[in-house]
Amino acid sequence: MTAAPVEATGSNGAAGAAGAVGAVGAVGPAGPAGPAGPAGAVGPAGAAGAAGPAGPAEVAGERLRRWRLVLGGEEADGTGCVLAAQDAAMDGALTALYGKGGKGRSGRDRSAGLGASAPSVARWLGDIRTYFPSSVVQVMQRDAIDRLGLSTLLLEPEMLEAVEADVHLVGTLLSLNKAMPETTKETARAVVRKVVEDLEKRLASRTRATLTGALDRSTRISRPRHQDIDWNRTIAANLKHYLPEYRTIVPERLIGYGRASQSVKKEVILCIDQSGSMAASVVYASVFGAVLASMRSIATRLVVFDTAVVDLTDQLDDPVDVLFGTQLGGGTDINRALAYCQSQITRPADTVVVLISDLYEGGIRDEMLKRVAAMKASGVQFVTLLALSDEGAPAYDREHAAALAALGAPAFACTPDLFPEVMAAAIEKRPLPIPDTA
Repeated sequence: MTAAPVEATGSNGAAGAAGAVGAVGAVGPAGPAGPAGPAGAVGPAGAAGAAGPAGPAEVAGERLRRWRLVLGGEEADGTGCVLAAQDAAMDGALTALYGKGGKGRSGRDRSAGLGASAPSVARWLGDIRTYFPSSVVQVMQRDAIDRLGLSTLLLEPEMLEAVEADVHLVGTLLSLNKAMPETTKETARAVVRKVVEDLEKRLASRTRATLTGALDRSTRISRPRHQDIDWNRTIAANLKHYLPEYRTIVPERLIGYGRASQSVKKEVILCIDQSGSMAASVVYASVFGAVLASMRSIATRLVVFDTAVVDLTDQLDDPVDVLFGTQLGGGTDINRALAYCQSQITRPADTVVVLISDLYEGGIRDEMLKRVAAMKASGVQFVTLLALSDEGAPAYDREHAAALAALGAPAFACTPDLFPEVMAAAIEKRPLPIPDTA
């Protein structure tokens, strides 16, 4: 069964409650005829119905039930729908987060239903993990931290053990790192390590395979084996040897791809803005930095900056150490960071510099642009990423982005899945696969 799209506001909050109800599908006691919702029926035991299509009365009833959960009940919901025991408990979990009552950080009405105590929040976290799938739980956790100001409760080990770990939670923990008591840090590191290991499993193999191929293709040899011949370059180099009577080219010079070797072929410098808005990018960049550092053919350096510059290269064997070495928040001095990166370049023609920043510069703008121009003129491949995350289009300084584009270093947001292709293109010195944002 497919329910109608939900686009209404109510006491349970339009965006949050509608998203949660839409994602979870039809929730209720498992039975032989339980109809599945848009994302699959999820009940307390994860059971889905197996019977045929529901009749008109069932469809109408399910729509009313969903509207009731979105609108939050009370006198003005207009549905006349009475919730069963489990639905009532789900409604309570939604109301605690999205219902009316006090004022959120944005000044809008919201509920204070979770209170400020760790036990009540822990119970609520347990409830939403019972009623909603993991992807929805993560969204609701972020909403709770933002709307209800619960980030300080993450300083308690019991709370950290109860939350659903994801990249955004890691960013929040890193921002609290300096205020975190020692009793909590061990639990926090365990949460961060779990997220990092999950990301490495997802990203590492493809990244290594993509970049190994790019490294081989970036090295040219003049006496290749047959399977290593670069036919496009070979044909282009021998066009003057075309024989019209035979309608063929007699190649006098072969050009081929190099093979993998143990020597360092490329140097990569990741220069990461650690201002508060870049939290997710810092997490992904640290994971990719560790993956690149594990490849013998790439010498990787990782630099983080705000108004100061910190080189975390010696911690790249453990991305968790890298993340806890960052300090999210503060100002931004891109020029100072690029000055340090420029000083570390020894082989410009074989170096890729990746600046990951929203480009809100607090330093000297003209000097920043001069450094980028100088690096590119020396042969450095310069890549500017406005974000390295799955969060969509970021806010960024458009004037600085346009100035970098004029220098031949276009700035764009990059997803983690696209990053290996971006790095491969930079290593091979070919056009970057810039996403179409039109």
